[in-house]
Amino acid sequence: MPRRRSPSPSSSTAPRNRTPQPVRVRRRTFGDFVKAFLAFVALAVLLVGVPVALAMTAGWPFPETFEPMEWLKQDISVSTFLSILTFVVWLAWAQFTACVLVEMKAALSGVGVPGRVPGAGPSQLLARQLVAALLLVGATAASFTPSLAQLGQTYDDNQRPTVAAAQQTPGLFAQQQEQAAGTAAAVAEQASHTEATPAAKKQGDTKFYRIQPPEGRHHDSLWEIAERHLGDGRRYKEIFELNKDRVQPDGSRLSEASLIRPGWIMEMPGDARGGDLVEMPDDAPEVSPEVRQQISDYARTGDGAHEQGGDQEQGGDQAQGSGGEGSGGGTAHVDLPQQRPAPGTGHADLQRPAPDQVATPAQDSSSFGLPEALLTAPLLAAGLLGALGHRRRQALWQSAFAGIGGRRGMEPPTPTGDALDVQDALLVGADPEGVRLLDRSLRGLAASLAAESRPLPTVYAAWMSNGDLHLQLAQPSGKPPSPWQLGQDQTFWMLARADAETYEDVDTAAPYPGLVSLGTMDDSRLLLNLESVPGIVSLSGREEDRAAVFASVAAELATNGWSDRMTITLVGFGEDLTALAPSRLRHLDGIEALIETMEAETRQRRGALGAAGHDSVLTGRTGPAQHTRWAPHLVLLAAEPSPEDAMTLAELAADASRLGIGYLVGTGSGDLPGAAWEMEITGEGRLLAPLLGLELDAQLLPAAERRAVVELFTDADPEHGPDGPGTTPPFLVDISEQGRPAVYARLVGPYEIIGLETPDGERSALLHEALALLLLHREGVHPRVLSSALWPRGVTDDVREALLDRLRDWLGTDPDGTPRLRTDDAGRLTLAKSVVSDLDVLRSLYHEATQGRGVDSRAVRGRLLTDALVLVRGPLLADRPEGRYRWLTHEIVDAQLPLLVADTGLALAEFHMEKNRAEKAIEALNAALRTAPSDERLWNELLRATHALDDPERLTALASDLLTRSGARGLPPRTEALLDELLPTWRDAVAAAG
Repeated sequence: MPRRRSPSPSSSTAPRNRTPQPVRVRRRTFGDFVKAFLAFVALAVLLVGVPVALAMTAGWPFPETFEPMEWLKQDISVSTFLSILTFVVWLAWAQFTACVLVEMKAALSGVGVPGRVPGAGPSQLLARQLVAALLLVGATAASFTPSLAQLGQTYDDNQRPTVAAAQQTPGLFAQQQEQAAGTAAAVAEQASHTEATPAAKKQGDTKFYRIQPPEGRHHDSLWEIAERHLGDGRRYKEIFELNKDRVQPDGSRLSEASLIRPGWIMEMPGDARGGDLVEMPDDAPEVSPEVRQQISDYARTGDGAHEQGGDQEQGGDQAQGSGGEGSGGGTAHVDLPQQRPAPGTGHADLQRPAPDQVATPAQDSSSFGLPEALLTAPLLAAGLLGALGHRRRQALWQSAFAGIGGRRGMEPPTPTGDALDVQDALLVGADPEGVRLLDRSLRGLAASLAAESRPLPTVYAAWMSNGDLHLQLAQPSGKPPSPWQLGQDQTFWMLARADAETYEDVDTAAPYPGLVSLGTMDDSRLLLNLESVPGIVSLSGREEDRAAVFASVAAELATNGWSDRMTITLVGFGEDLTALAPSRLRHLDGIEALIETMEAETRQRRGALGAAGHDSVLTGRTGPAQHTRWAPHLVLLAAEPSPEDAMTLAELAADASRLGIGYLVGTGSGDLPGAAWEMEITGEGRLLAPLLGLELDAQLLPAAERRAVVELFTDADPEHGPDGPGTTPPFLVDISEQGRPAVYARLVGPYEIIGLETPDGERSALLHEALALLLLHREGVHPRVLSSALWPRGVTDDVREALLDRLRDWLGTDPDGTPRLRTDDAGRLTLAKSVVSDLDVLRSLYHEATQGRGVDSRAVRGRLLTDALVLVRGPLLADRPEGRYRWLTHEIVDAQLPLLVADTGLALAEFHMEKNRAEKAIEALNAALRTAPSDERLWNELLRATHALDDPERLTALASDLLTRSGARGLPPRTEALLDELLPTWRDAVAAAG
């Protein structure tokens, strides 16, 4: 399992590109003295030589007399131009001199980032470099060290806020990273010798904040309090540490995973600012005496905690200064700067609990049975969940339309055991919104570049950090199209989440279908573009660990949402994984077959590129000449090749990135000939690539989870056999008079609840949504699945438990005293049989009519089918509010309900046609069509019933209506053939009718 770190208050949430390294004091070399001497000469020439030369040759820039009107009357001559140019040169010299003075003052005072001289970007950069070189060998070099990190960057780069770790992690460009790491190490060394001034502990400097009730606003959070009063939401950890486990006025405590509550008091850091803070022990006349007393009592509870916390904090600082985690003495832990939240995200993002507040699998007491590997892989989980839903719908439609052997059924198999746990983990861990934004952002970028007639840049990797997307380019590619922005340098393009949400769906090919998640570095997720790697990517480590990485890569590539199509060849593993996407995944038995296949495809792609006049697949993938042949082919070879086969693969991979072919090859030794990038997976779930500067929490799909995922897909396969969609509902209702429910929910149509009081307040919508989810899953719902459905952005344990308590109170108990909301032996939430929905009744009525008492009694069958069709009032949850019930996108009930209604209408129409009651049959079919308007079976039966009336004009009108509904697609072949049989002249009649 991936090892997750709990970030400390001082740690960065951006990915670290190196492991902690010992700090080495850099000795001055002869080259440093030469640079310093040359810098001194250059400064002397520019500061002294230039004005002396100007004064001797052109004179001083100021005229002897000040007569502007006389100047305007003079003729413009060559001397006039020379005088103007001389004045401009004097101005440039003065500006450069000002830059040198500003930079020298900043260096000597140690302010780090100097002030900006207006309009002097290049001049100030030159001055900074010369001053830096001059002072590097002087006594003031230590104080000037912070500015050295900016060498080689523009002044605008220095003024730009700290960007995401993706930008600061050019792990694929080792030289730049080594330089940055060395500079940061020097800074860390300097900081380790400087004692931090402790925060003032005087009572008079202490500030407090009282949590406000959510009147006309959203609930307060530690993140927002830190954002308002400390200027940075990430400083919420400081507030948390100051108030952790202290007794609040209501007797409760701030714990690791709890939300703050109105009326609580928070002690704030000394630098907090804001009008609603209270400073003690001042009388604070603006607050009531009761609140003053509460604050005073609360302040006294923190004395001992402060001393202990200060010791811990000091110890933590010492540990960090001495190398951090797992380091020996004399080393320093180098962290990249933190990334602040992207601006403009709105209250929705601010309300989201901070990472430490959200319940993680380790913190959640109800996380039993859910595999962490899928909980922490949101893109993989979203792809698997979407593909699984598509597979289940496909099986449902084929069954309903008698596509395979006449088998009919409404219910897919209910997973059990590990498969059920994996399904729950997919529901909890999936991030379909992230997949949608990633897909739209990449396609939008491709469309913008095509509109500017610019080629796609080669992308090595993508980082997703706090909702922002960072592309790491192989080489500078100019200014990105709006709304993309340049990152740390010309090799990084960045798109903020707020800008990504403005993208719409565009009709262009996926530009980078080979991107695949490898893991996370703190809060940032790395996606490597396998098809762009200039050679083979090798993966070393234990065989079972490598298999988990290969399975994760294969599963995500086969089901991701940002690719149009691709071919993934699996060699040495994963024959069972082909069930996930038979059209994408293929399995080869050995390396010999792989080499033969790839040699042929490499020749074919080279020839196709040459014939098309393209340099690479990127120039032919988007734009006017979009060729489907440029879909990538990714090879995943788990079996270690022999030296001869490795050399052959290296030769094939030498030109693979240009052809859109990628190779990921496993090796036990860690030494693979021809490997361009080398990675290692450890037994602790760490993915290491030292030469690339990567150290990730690897994304894995271990063997047990892989088998459970495959089981979900094979059970949902329409070709799977008799274990496919079943005919018996998972929950049957007693439809007799004695089975009257205590709580009845109407879901088919507008949402209504009978038997319960309507909850008061804003929580009513949440309670209704939670009940709907439970009603649609009578087999039980995992508490974490429920919370992730209601709060897709995350929620803490206490909020979820509070909602469940309110839901239990609302539903009440049965007459025997048992609660109607229960927890089964597996810990899943279930409803009592006394709580039913109209969908449960509809299923039970249809089942009883077609497989129960209605089979032997025609009268009973007709009554049951009529009662079932009366229940249909429209689509499922027809009036649900916008923005809620998003979990329905993962369900197949939206496909089940129309098919169930159509089957009911067809059965009732057949019942009436047995007695030649065509009008009754037409009435039943029209009622079913209101909920299932696109079901071809209903239209065909409606044509037959209308034909039975022997009314050609009515049949012609129906045919005309069908043509109008079909639009440009025309009538389905079966419907057209049926019309030819029933009314051979229908085409002429429809044309004559207009």
